[in-house]
Amino acid sequence: MTSTSTARDIARAAKAAFEASQLVDPSERNTALELLLDELEKLKTDILTANKQDLEAARVEVASGKLSESLLKRLDLSTEAKWTAMLQGVRDVAALPDPTGRVTYATRLDDGLELYRVTCPIGSLLVIFEARPEVVVNIAALAIKSGNSAILKGGKESTRTATLLAQAIRAALARTKFDADYIQTVHTRAEVSSLLEQDRYIDLVIPRGSNELVRSIQRSTQIPVMGHADGICAVYLDESADLAKAVRVAVDSKINYPAACNSAETLIVHESLLTSVWPKVAAALLDKDVKLLCCPRTLDALRQSQDTHPKLVTHVQPATDDAFTTEHLSLTLSVTALSSLSDAVKWINGHSSHHTDTIVTESAAAASAFCRGVDSAGTFVNASTRFADGFRYGFGTEVGISTGRVHARGPVGLEGLVIYKYMMRSTANGGHIVGEFGGGAGQKQFLHEKIESQAVPF
Repeated sequence: MTSTSTARDIARAAKAAFEASQLVDPSERNTALELLLDELEKLKTDILTANKQDLEAARVEVASGKLSESLLKRLDLSTEAKWTAMLQGVRDVAALPDPTGRVTYATRLDDGLELYRVTCPIGSLLVIFEARPEVVVNIAALAIKSGNSAILKGGKESTRTATLLAQAIRAALARTKFDADYIQTVHTRAEVSSLLEQDRYIDLVIPRGSNELVRSIQRSTQIPVMGHADGICAVYLDESADLAKAVRVAVDSKINYPAACNSAETLIVHESLLTSVWPKVAAALLDKDVKLLCCPRTLDALRQSQDTHPKLVTHVQPATDDAFTTEHLSLTLSVTALSSLSDAVKWINGHSSHHTDTIVTESAAAASAFCRGVDSAGTFVNASTRFADGFRYGFGTEVGISTGRVHARGPVGLEGLVIYKYMMRSTANGGHIVGEFGGGAGQKQFLHEKIESQAVPF
């Protein structure tokens, strides 16, 4: 299935399924999610067997240097914790309020003429992601709940697992009033290349993966793209940083899950902390086997410290120029010292990927300045960057992280998958026409009276 005509058929089917779904009662979406849970449990043994096969094949790729260790970790669905988390994500999404049909603005333009702004689905989505097979289920759940159809393309490393997950999704949809093509999956890059040309039928592309993947897609399509590239997140230790907080936040931000896009890749130390807080934070990181790529000042501070760490020689190295623009996705952390909060803000804005950055401080003024000044989707105070996650935000799960500045930003859950439309109703005997309004004699003036309404009355 690589021809343009086939891609057009897939895209057209997705659009048709979306349009048909708008006439299905929204309650059917939760029914579909409940049935999805049932179908996943039925296929659990087969899915985990397929995942084991994907892992075995991936390990061969890692051994030959064709696949990274971080991608291998993302591929694993075999632990009970991951399986349970995947199912819980579906339950959490089902439990959330319907994001569509909400009135966000309502006004009376004239007696008998009302205008409503109402949330609605985006349409037909193309979602492209790497490695993590559970993303198939996460995104399908969000698409179904938000009223969007979706075409999903996972990484080739997870093809066996993703195929069976897609089978469970289609089996669930077949038991509902939704079209069978409401959620579709494709498996090759050629299919994706052709789908990226289908701007007539696909309304939004959501890539989640490497910088290379995202930028390649942005260059290859006229369809709007929502996504993020690198996750180069920073932890800044302000001059008023509490030592215990500094250790906890810096360590968790780096080691909790180093392969995630919300793990810290850069540590910025205020120069006043070089002989006090910094050596102790470094020791805590070294204790967790973190490799530190240090600027000259942070490196000198460790070498001159009275408490020399046994891993100083093996795990601490000078930072190269590209260390601070690299997404390590491993137990590697780039470290630099700066002289002020304003310098830290400028540094982050110039080097980060605008994903998530955090400050450790006891100063309310510094916290406020940092959160306002750093141009990222998430700005935190005394909290790990790893909190930047749709599940942790209460979104149930997420379709991805957006570092853009239009429509949605940060973890994209249900709210990020809806837009809005304007609905107007005239109840006047002859209807309403624009020609009745104006500044001339006998013409009407608009009332623009706010309507207190939570629902469209028609």
